[in-house]
Amino acid sequence: MPITAADHEPMRQAIEASREAVAEGNMPFGATLVSPEGSLLWTARNNQITRGDCTGHAELVLVREATAKLGADALRGGTVYASGEPCAMCSGAMFWAGIRRVVFAASQQDIIDALGGEQLPIRSAQVYAGASPAVQVDGPLLGSSAIEVLREAGRRLSR
Repeated sequence: MPITAADHEPMRQAIEASREAVAEGNMPFGATLVSPEGSLLWTARNNQITRGDCTGHAELVLVREATAKLGADALRGGTVYASGEPCAMCSGAMFWAGIRRVVFAASQQDIIDALGGEQLPIRSAQVYAGASPAVQVDGPLLGSSAIEVLREAGRRLSR
């Protein structure tokens, strides 16, 4: 499924969530969940710094919160829009939750360029290679908006 106009609004919301994460003192990542029918179901943001939990990535927070509030079935077949290309940990969690499409704004290289630090440079598509059932990965979409948030966060982190 190629990127369409319908993908823009949930991605804008994911990027806005990344801004909110930064404002709260967390890493600059947000994610939204959209049902197979196209309904926006949930939005989450990174909370790893304020919670002191290295697994507090936006996509994992989204999977946990949406499962708790909406039930596991709500995630099956859905699409996650992520402000940054999901890491291997988040990609795996989304697969096991039943997500079948991931759309990202900033690529892993964009994230590395803006934030530096420790990296596990495995692209989402690499994690999903050979997955059954398949997970479609699309992006970047609205990458420049997400990169702007990443760079601002990078400046804050370097202070």
